[in-house]
Amino acid sequence: MTEYKSQDGWRRKLHEIIYGTHTPAGKFFDIVLLILILYSVVIVMLESVPRFDNKYHNFLDISEWIVTILFTIEYILRIICIRNPRRYIFSFFGIVDLLSTIPKYLSFFVMGSQYVTAFRALRLLRVFRILKLVRFVGESNNLLRAVASSRAKIAIFVFFVLIISVLLGTIMYLVEGPEHGFDSIPHSIYWTIVTLTTVGYGDITPETGLGQFIATFIMIIGYGIIAVPTGIVTVEYSKQRQKTDIAGIQSCHNCLAEGHLETAKHCYNCGSKL
Repeated sequence: MTEYKSQDGWRRKLHEIIYGTHTPAGKFFDIVLLILILYSVVIVMLESVPRFDNKYHNFLDISEWIVTILFTIEYILRIICIRNPRRYIFSFFGIVDLLSTIPKYLSFFVMGSQYVTAFRALRLLRVFRILKLVRFVGESNNLLRAVASSRAKIAIFVFFVLIISVLLGTIMYLVEGPEHGFDSIPHSIYWTIVTLTTVGYGDITPETGLGQFIATFIMIIGYGIIAVPTGIVTVEYSKQRQKTDIAGIQSCHNCLAEGHLETAKHCYNCGSKL
């Protein structure tokens, strides 16, 4: 029993360092991890420059192995220090951590010149490390929660935009016709979506006066549409920020839930002791 409590206490301290930012050790860990991530991303970029890679290939390769080993240790420690490892392993950051670590190990199994192309594609997975930087942006969790809370409204909005695109695309097909490049309804819907998003490739252009009037109307709608999802997310973001201002930054070692009150003794999500 004493041994179990000792192990639990060790894991709790490790969890506080890795997942927490309210202690000096936790802040130091985050700073070191941030430097490693930035360094690894720079290495990936430099390796893509043939002239630089040919000159400093050995140095870049050794650096990559050191970074990979350190990230592997970090990944293992993150699994060890929580009671429910599956929650981290299958979380967004857990998948990112895994994808950013495995390419170097996979190089052992990719041999022969015929696999060079596949090997280069695997190396690109290391760019996922840059997503780990999201951890160090203080407002990132609020933004993610705001997007998650807005998903139903945004889905309805996107569905409405698709309906508008189908209707206006069909009208443009009837007005312009194949002689002006609108040779099918799907092609006309493609043009409508491109115009609605204010991209305007210019590969298809209306020639008739009525078609140009409808195109102008679609462009104006496009500018108005930009503001809608932005407003939806902004409202939810403000709500999430108000909650964060009240809550603290403690992270539960069992379910990884954040946003607990500083005086809280148990997790609001799973009930585990903080």
